[in-house]
Amino acid sequence: MDYSLDIKNKVAVVTGAGGVLCSMFAATLAEQGAKVALLDLNKDNAEKYASEIRAKGFEAKAYGCNVLKKDSLEEAHQAILQDLGPCDILINGAGGNNARAQTTKEYYEVGDEDLEGVVSFFELDQSGVEFVFNLNFIGTLLPTQVFAKDMIGREGCSIVNISSMNAYTPLTKIPAYSGAKAAVSNFTQWMAVHFSKVGIRVNAIAPGFFVTKQNQALLFNEDGTPTARTGKILAATPMGRFGKPEELNGTLLHLINEKAAGFITGVVIPIDGGFSAYSGV
Repeated sequence: MDYSLDIKNKVAVVTGAGGVLCSMFAATLAEQGAKVALLDLNKDNAEKYASEIRAKGFEAKAYGCNVLKKDSLEEAHQAILQDLGPCDILINGAGGNNARAQTTKEYYEVGDEDLEGVVSFFELDQSGVEFVFNLNFIGTLLPTQVFAKDMIGREGCSIVNISSMNAYTPLTKIPAYSGAKAAVSNFTQWMAVHFSKVGIRVNAIAPGFFVTKQNQALLFNEDGTPTARTGKILAATPMGRFGKPEELNGTLLHLINEKAAGFITGVVIPIDGGFSAYSGV
């Protein structure tokens, strides 16, 4: 049986495509023959990557879009319908953390709230927490509401959400991001069941530790040396290194491959160098 991926001329919509990982997903899908729409709040960033894809002879177009505003998504949707056609593949990649939603220290100690320069649990900024949760969860829900309508009654359509290792076990300092990604994993399962009768498969990948613009400051000091947090991460990762972005591509391509993964829906696959399997002993 032929299990090769065939997405030639299918339309793939990638949110958060102005970032390191999602721009790579967009390029990977384009290289497989898909017509790719790169959505990002920063259209210039999305256009930068779209132009790189086009320079290689593949089809891609950038759209400025706010995944937290349904009217913005609807506007992008109408443009994509006109430019490329209805969506076959949706990659919900928009997300991330924000410094306003993280604590300074890993463990609370009595009196932390009185220390200058220390943000304890009790000083977490509500608006920062809401922003992070909304960006990751609502930023997955709203694009799905808009683009999944294109998929109903059509073959070979699927959605891939981007979860995180935080969804399995929350990391210290970043409670909002951890909670939001746990919600994304749960929502992936919910949607897989909800859309199962109309042929839309919904899955997710959960990256372990990859260096991106958003986590650079947590992982490396200004002089480029690794932080103590990096040391702890690598010590808890059996393969002893950070992931390479391209190491996410194989799982992504497998999940959207109707021939190879047509009976797979509602799964969240960790890609983490063994982090989730390691007990620490």
